[in-house]
Amino acid sequence: MKTTASFLRVIGFTILAFFLLELTIDSGEQWAIVKYPIIWAVLAMLVFFAIALEIVAASLQRILFGGLNPEAKERYLAAEKLREANRFGWFKRKYQEMLDAKPIEKEQEIVLDHNYDGIRELNNTLPPWWVYMFYATIIFAVVYLVRYHIFDGTNQREEYEIEIAQAKAEVEEYKKNNKDLIDVNTVELLTDAGDIDAGKSIFVANCVACHKETGGGGIGPNLTDDYWILGGGIKNIFHTISEGGRAGKGMISWKTDLKPSEMAQVASYVMSLHGTNPVDGKEPEGEVWVDENAPVDNVEVKVIDSTTIEIEMTDEPVVDDLRAEGK
Repeated sequence: MKTTASFLRVIGFTILAFFLLELTIDSGEQWAIVKYPIIWAVLAMLVFFAIALEIVAASLQRILFGGLNPEAKERYLAAEKLREANRFGWFKRKYQEMLDAKPIEKEQEIVLDHNYDGIRELNNTLPPWWVYMFYATIIFAVVYLVRYHIFDGTNQREEYEIEIAQAKAEVEEYKKNNKDLIDVNTVELLTDAGDIDAGKSIFVANCVACHKETGGGGIGPNLTDDYWILGGGIKNIFHTISEGGRAGKGMISWKTDLKPSEMAQVASYVMSLHGTNPVDGKEPEGEVWVDENAPVDNVEVKVIDSTTIEIEMTDEPVVDDLRAEGK
């Protein structure tokens, strides 16, 4: 292996063998060479085989050359020299055509007819590759003008917004398929019946000893009223389940026993118990918790007199007009 061609053939064979192994061996999302280290040995054997073939071919060439008579050797060497000179001939010709440069021996043909203190100027033309690129920029400018300024194509800001929306949709889809990625900051109330039933099963299996099956409370507090020791709402309940209650007297942390998706299901089930008011419910503990971020949809405003306004929140549709005497 004394020639560049031999090295290139071995390298090319190695790359080809590598990709063929990767394509033919099913390794899932991993590289086959990573999942199955034995492939390193197979690839090494193939490379060794390629090197051996090159050495054998070079040895045969030397033996055959040594058996030639002097005249045949001269013809062979002359043919090799010509072949070497013509190697990459097509690329060399195309390169010269793209430059369109005059060789030094023909510079007299393009010398301009003036002389400044011995400085002579050559009338070289622009290289074809430069001219073609210039034409390409003109074509691009015309297409750009028509696309974005005549037919109102999507501009960069709109493309950015579309890509952001697409990325958000992909993130949501990823979260949907990987529910255990949620934490206290990203957890949301689950309303699907399947999630609520799953949360109930976990609650019955792990929580009834302290909170009773109805959620009315036993050793632990009542989970059905408006009073909460560590705060209500999906995020606070999820955090309490995950990290545990008050040190020394609260419930234990469940994050080592339950997956994040399971804790979200339990927290959602606990919230579904609100307002059920079981007959054996425990007395309230803690403070009334109000979700400050909860939307207020149905509000009715009544003017009682000139100094008093009554605001009533109802479950009925909002009445937009102010019903007031003497408005």
